[in-house]
Amino acid sequence: MQKYSITMRLFHWLTALLVFGLFGVGLWMRSLGYYDPLYQVLPYWHKSVGFLLAGLIVLRLLSRWFSAQPAPLASHKAWEQRLAHLMHWVLYLLLFGLFISGYLVATSDNRPTSFFGWFDIPALFTAFENQEDVAGLIHEICAWSLIGLVALHALAALKHHWFDRDQTLKRML
Repeated sequence: MQKYSITMRLFHWLTALLVFGLFGVGLWMRSLGYYDPLYQVLPYWHKSVGFLLAGLIVLRLLSRWFSAQPAPLASHKAWEQRLAHLMHWVLYLLLFGLFISGYLVATSDNRPTSFFGWFDIPALFTAFENQEDVAGLIHEICAWSLIGLVALHALAALKHHWFDRDQTLKRML
């Protein structure tokens, strides 16, 4: 059995952890009132971790392009291989939709946003009227879509493990 490299496995599971964490914090933030002590704190951390995830995804894509990937298993049908390939690229597309919309929300007031207090990420432009609201809606749609597809991704891995009894899941563990 040919496994994914340790680098790709770490990227995969760290991405999953950050995506679920950011999604949970995002939901929690929406429930906070203006006078809640976490009203200012959670968005700061959400933005910083979101930018960290964006950097991780860029590194992940670079690693994917510059390192050999395991060949699809012989037991996988051609349509399963195409669907898995499409699913991965849609997941990346949704992640980049989240990164761009999140950046547009964070900089909609034309001020830079802090990255863990280490440095500021500049507001390069105000793209359009009502930028915060429109980008916020896109951010929410991308987040829910990503979580839905991640659930399908996990179910597919479990289907391969429990029903097909192949090595798909074990290659990523």
